[in-house]
Amino acid sequence: MLAFAKDITQNQPKISKESDEDELKQYMEYQRKLNHERLIYHALDYAKTHLLLNIKKTDGDTRQLGDYLQKAFPISHRFADAETLMILLRKLVNGHSASNNWCRMNAYYHALVFDSMKRFVKIHNQLIQKAPEKAKEYGASEGIEIDFGDWTYLYFPDLDFHIGHDLDYTHYPFAKRNKAIEDEINKKMKTGSSMEDALKSVENQYELDDVTMKVLLGKPINPEDTELFFTSTENPIYEALTETEDGKWGMMDGESLLDHSYYMGSHLKVWEWRKLEEVEAEVEEILNELNKKSSTT
Repeated sequence: MLAFAKDITQNQPKISKESDEDELKQYMEYQRKLNHERLIYHALDYAKTHLLLNIKKTDGDTRQLGDYLQKAFPISHRFADAETLMILLRKLVNGHSASNNWCRMNAYYHALVFDSMKRFVKIHNQLIQKAPEKAKEYGASEGIEIDFGDWTYLYFPDLDFHIGHDLDYTHYPFAKRNKAIEDEINKKMKTGSSMEDALKSVENQYELDDVTMKVLLGKPINPEDTELFFTSTENPIYEALTETEDGKWGMMDGESLLDHSYYMGSHLKVWEWRKLEEVEAEVEEILNELNKKSSTT
C-alpha cells in the first residue's frame, strides 16, 4: 500500500468538534464519502493504460509522444521518458497492491502520482456530471465530485517537487512554502548564484531532501531513485498523527495533529464561497496560532 501523509485505508474519519461547526461537519461528511485506495489505484491504472496506448499509437514518433507526455504528465515528463514513466507507474501499481507493506515514495514518485491523480480526478468529476453510472464503477466516491486541491493538502507531505511552477490557490499552505523558497532562490540568482548553488543555500533551512534537489535541478531519475521503500503495515507509521497531549499541538487541549489537518482543511474549503482575502487572513491566523503552540513545547 502506498504511504501518503495520512493512512489511506481510513475512510471514516471523525473529529470531536463536528457537532459544533456546520462547515466542519459538512467537510467531514464529504471526507467520509471518499475511497482513497480505489481513487489512487484507478488514477495510476488510468495513467499506465493510456501511456501504453499512446506509446503504441505514436509508433516511434517521438515528437507526438513528447506532446502527449507534456500534456498528461506536466511535471514528471521533465525527468523521465515514456519508458521510464511506464516502469515507475508499474512499480506504483504493484506497491499499492502490496497489502502487507507500506511503500514510501520519494519526490520523483510524488510528482508522478500528483500528475496522475490530477488528471484522473478531472475525468472522474466530468463523469459524475455527465455519466454518473460510469463514475460509480470506479468506486472512488459515493457519487460526488472529488476536490483535488483538498485531497492534495491532506495526503501529500509537501509539493516541493512543484517549486518553480505555479500552484492553484486551493494548494495555499504548500503554495505559501513554495513561494518563500522560490523568492529565496531568485534573490540568490540575481546576485550571480547558479540555480544549483541557490538551491543548496536554502536546502537546510527548508529541509529539502536529496531527491527533491535532483527533481528541482531537472536531473533525470536514476535507477537508485526508482525504488520504493517498504515497511510492514504492522509498523505504526501514522501513530503520531493521532496522539493527543494537552496544549501541545492543538488549538484546544486534547486534539491531535490529525484533527488539526481536517480543521484546517475545512477552513481552506470555504474558498469556494468566500472572498479569498478573508479566508487567507483567517488561515494565516490559524497557522500562526499553531506555530505558537508548537514553539512552546
